[in-house]
Amino acid sequence: MSHDSTAAPEAAARKLSGRRRKEIVAVLLFSGGPIFESSIPLSVFGIDRQDAGVPRYRLLVCGGEEGPLRTTGGLELTAPHGLEAISRAGTVVVPAWRSITSPPPEDALDALRRAHEEGARIVGLCTGAFVLAAAGLLDGRPATTHWMYAPTLAKRYPSVHVDPRELFVDDGDVLTSAGTAAGIDLCLHIVRTDHGNEAAGALARRLVVPPRRSGGQERYLDRSLPEEIGADPLAEVVAWALEHLHEQFDVETLAARAYMSRRTFDRRFRSLTGSAPLQWLITQRVLQAQRLLETSDYSVDEVAGRCGFRSPVALRGHFRRQLGSSPAAYRAAYRARRPQAERQPDPESAAGPPSAPSPLHPESGGPVPPQTRRTAPPSPVGTSASLSSSSDNGREAYAGSRASLPGQRSGM
Repeated sequence: MSHDSTAAPEAAARKLSGRRRKEIVAVLLFSGGPIFESSIPLSVFGIDRQDAGVPRYRLLVCGGEEGPLRTTGGLELTAPHGLEAISRAGTVVVPAWRSITSPPPEDALDALRRAHEEGARIVGLCTGAFVLAAAGLLDGRPATTHWMYAPTLAKRYPSVHVDPRELFVDDGDVLTSAGTAAGIDLCLHIVRTDHGNEAAGALARRLVVPPRRSGGQERYLDRSLPEEIGADPLAEVVAWALEHLHEQFDVETLAARAYMSRRTFDRRFRSLTGSAPLQWLITQRVLQAQRLLETSDYSVDEVAGRCGFRSPVALRGHFRRQLGSSPAAYRAAYRARRPQAERQPDPESAAGPPSAPSPLHPESGGPVPPQTRRTAPPSPVGTSASLSSSSDNGREAYAGSRASLPGQRSGM
């Protein structure tokens, strides 16, 4: 899933300055950056694939600080260009930043601001969004990053409209992506924007990846509580909610437990997590439904009740909007992917004759005990930091915070 901004009239009207060229892509590297994310734009824009029908870009690899640059794994790199080379680029990509808690070099931020002012397209992959935010290029704009870092981005830069649901966000002249593989999605999107579907498809075949991936980051969320949120008093309310997902309660209930008005609770919750409480609550219920569908034999109706949905219809609607399939189809697909050894029939539902011989244990030679009913483990105390909404009301609540950004539409 992506967000494409079609209304950014100001961005659409901007032209590259005379010294910049649309086909030149500058990749800005820093010491301490992860090598995988750093290599994505180098591979996409730095290899000549004209024989496959992919128009050629000119790549400039630029050091954002004095080298040599040390990457993950202890490798040392020497960038062939410095910050001055960015002045020739029509697109500037920041593939990652080494630490979400430390500020980027001011010289690099100045170079990014200048490039943007001169009409260059600025791209942040994964934690590269923190560099763009530090430069002020995401103020008042929608953006995304890895779901694990989305709450920190939202808290540190409250003027940025962080959307942790998306694989990437295209806001015209500023683009951001989620973690790792989502960087490939965004780079393919850039090629598609510049040269069309055929070129992007040809490149995707060379990279052996799908031209477009459906869905967003929702399926990858976990329930871990970000370290900086865990010490906040509001974390107690979050923990209570996770332990009582099987009960029917709403955001007003959570606000009351926090001894806050609904408006104050919404504001505090968003500042800590980057998400509206309603979005978070629905996402947690859907995540719990996923686990029950994977680890138990409860019917879909029973799963709905055990996850706090008011009806199976509500579960099906939210589940489909968030994961792109029905609960029954999700369970069937999950079980089809499980290794054969894990797919022994449940004795409560097995259709085989009762006298069928028991399988033998490969080590002891004795019979394998019958598989017992699988149930979901208790919910751990924690919360997903980047939370998505599956409900129309949740989307409306989220969209309300960025109503000043006209013309956005969901891509794909």
